[in-house]
Amino acid sequence: MSRKTRAIAAAGVALALGLTTAACGGSKSDDNKTSGSGNGKSAYNAAITSVVNPSTTKGGTLNLWSAQDADFWDPARGYYAFVWNLNRLYTRKLVDYASAPEKPGLELQPDLASALPEISADKKTYTFKLKSGIKFDDGTPITSKDIKYGIERIFAQDVLPGGPVYLIDILDQGQGYKGPYKDTDPNKLGLKTVETPDDSTIVFHLKEPKSDFLYLLAMPGAGPVPQKRDKGAQYNAAPASSGPYMFKEGSIQPGKGAMWVRNPNWDASTDTIRKALPDQINLTVTTNAEDMDSRLIAGTADLDVGQTGVQAASRTKILQDPTLKANADTPTTGFIRYAALSTNVAPFDNIDCRKAVIYAADPTSLQTARGGPIAGGDIGTSMLPPNIAGSDTKYDPFNRLQGKPQAEEAKKALTACGKPNGFDTKIAVRNNKPAEVKTAEALQAALKAVGINAAIEQYDGGNISSVIGAPDNVKSKGYGIEIAGWGADYPTGSGYLQPLADSRFILNNGNYNLPLIKDTSIDALFDQAAGETDATKAADVYSQINHKIMEGAYYLPFVVDKALNYRNPRLTNVYIHDAFGMVDFQALGVSDGK
Repeated sequence: MSRKTRAIAAAGVALALGLTTAACGGSKSDDNKTSGSGNGKSAYNAAITSVVNPSTTKGGTLNLWSAQDADFWDPARGYYAFVWNLNRLYTRKLVDYASAPEKPGLELQPDLASALPEISADKKTYTFKLKSGIKFDDGTPITSKDIKYGIERIFAQDVLPGGPVYLIDILDQGQGYKGPYKDTDPNKLGLKTVETPDDSTIVFHLKEPKSDFLYLLAMPGAGPVPQKRDKGAQYNAAPASSGPYMFKEGSIQPGKGAMWVRNPNWDASTDTIRKALPDQINLTVTTNAEDMDSRLIAGTADLDVGQTGVQAASRTKILQDPTLKANADTPTTGFIRYAALSTNVAPFDNIDCRKAVIYAADPTSLQTARGGPIAGGDIGTSMLPPNIAGSDTKYDPFNRLQGKPQAEEAKKALTACGKPNGFDTKIAVRNNKPAEVKTAEALQAALKAVGINAAIEQYDGGNISSVIGAPDNVKSKGYGIEIAGWGADYPTGSGYLQPLADSRFILNNGNYNLPLIKDTSIDALFDQAAGETDATKAADVYSQINHKIMEGAYYLPFVVDKALNYRNPRLTNVYIHDAFGMVDFQALGVSDGK
């Protein structure tokens, strides 16, 4: 799994709400702090703290590559981090993140809205006014009804599974709304908690104060969709554009890529966020990550949109060559890379069998498989990353920081779970993520030493929602261990942990609570945190949730993720956006006009 956005903060929004947030900015390593450059010139890690090669020059073609296809281009369904980032090219929302590195980029700004919302005294009603002159790519004006309709589509999980479902939980309030395709309202706008009194006004009614609400409206699924162009699941093949770029007709080719061209009906005067410098943006999908790295270094590809780091051979080449290294960055991504232990697959319905896997794992070999401490990240000890309030880097319940497998503890756990001689299981891993495959192999080797025989099954990474994201499929395939990664959907403990651990977030397809955690005490703590406006108190609740997750031995954290990524020297306006933990794609330009 890939989240979507990473650690995000919006202090200005928090002040507007009269609330405080529990978020803090992403941490930077000492190496990141000392290597960056603030003068706009390219240098190792310069893009983490500054804009590299700033420019306003328009023209040329931006050539993006990826070793993985998008999960969905439909804004309501996409959930991959790089897809949310690319959505900024063609999907505008009521609010979105500013275009800047470091803390300034973490602020939410009005996008389609003319200003931040008017919020009622009880903080349960949000009223937005839209900007004038905003249009879809076909020239049709964007109205409040298009935004409401786009949000209603999220409710149609039987037709449009895959994306985040937070707005369903917040806006349904017992109505049992099933989305526009089953809507009995003649205008297909029957969601009662969202009102559109006129074309330029949209009003949201919350059951109770929700300090995270604006973060949810900054997700792609809250963008506008023209009802007349909606074709249900087929909308994914040709989404409408409200941003500066639109998909070139027929360019979306599953497994191959996509192409964006300028949207002639985008008005730059209405958009203070997007740069829109290239004339065209190409995305090429490949199954050969090594070849992609070679193209990046050779300059025939501009950027890997996956932003999960180059492969081992290229990593060595880049770090040993000062010229190449000057065009590389190793930001902390905000992700944790981990294995989920499936409670619906025997013997992992037994907590001691799960503990056996965690103790048997070799923390250092898993870290090495991810790329080592520089390009892979720090050894993971729990399921709350350090850039989310409530995390405690000293919390190490399974003694993983010592860096070695604990065979004796694993054997004790095996005896306790009734499997003293070990057992057989399967590890499910995406076939287009070499680092994930290597971690699966490292885990397999460590488990073998204590009698756990884990067969590795690789699957098409583009089908993650229907493979490991489908509990029935996991059970039928016998996937006891699933390799995945996650970053915060929004900058609180709920934004990171709730999809992973709240039983109410378990879905038949597109599920991210891979272990199928069903702990009512954890669910209750999420509810407690949702209504907590004191950041310190909220952080304490998320800490409790993190502890309960680890005490249940549901996840084996590998690393707190870093990634060594290379950027073509011809790129302009390159910076790491802390909301995504990766380069801000929409800001990029090319210096040679080609």
